[in-house]
Amino acid sequence: MYFNQQKTAAIAKDKLISLVNFIAVLGIAVIVPMFGNQFATGPIINAVLFIATVLLGIEKALFICLVPSVVAMSVGLLPIVLSPMIPFIMISNVLMVLIFNALKDKNYWLGMIASSVLKFIFLYSSSFLVVNLIIKKDIVSAISAMMSWPQFLTALSGGILAYIFLKIIKKL
Repeated sequence: MYFNQQKTAAIAKDKLISLVNFIAVLGIAVIVPMFGNQFATGPIINAVLFIATVLLGIEKALFICLVPSVVAMSVGLLPIVLSPMIPFIMISNVLMVLIFNALKDKNYWLGMIASSVLKFIFLYSSSFLVVNLIIKKDIVSAISAMMSWPQFLTALSGGILAYIFLKIIKKL
């Protein structure tokens, strides 16, 4: 009887820790987009996605992939002209998390760099197509610039931030 109570308490404690971790990571993903600066929010959000993948698992990380863009759009931080890009930003986050998850156990750096490169390629390619089809030509270059190399740099720097954090908490 005592053993079962200990086992139940340990399971409950693990679930509570997992829930607290999820709420903390989700909270960061909700608050950070409100900063409004791509070079501040981008690395933090990408770090959150890498950390969520390691700490919370793929399912919860995939859910968190959807949050930052929705928050940024709903509070008016993204220009309305970027609204057609929201699904593509979400998909690029999902691709990054899926690729990182597939490679991270083999080599963190391989997973982080490969997923960052593929996120960049997908987002830049889709932004080029979307903005040319939907958005007025005079805005195209500004949006394409936002969805190009800054996405790659923020993903890489987010991966480095995540690595440092995960090393500190001894999860890598």
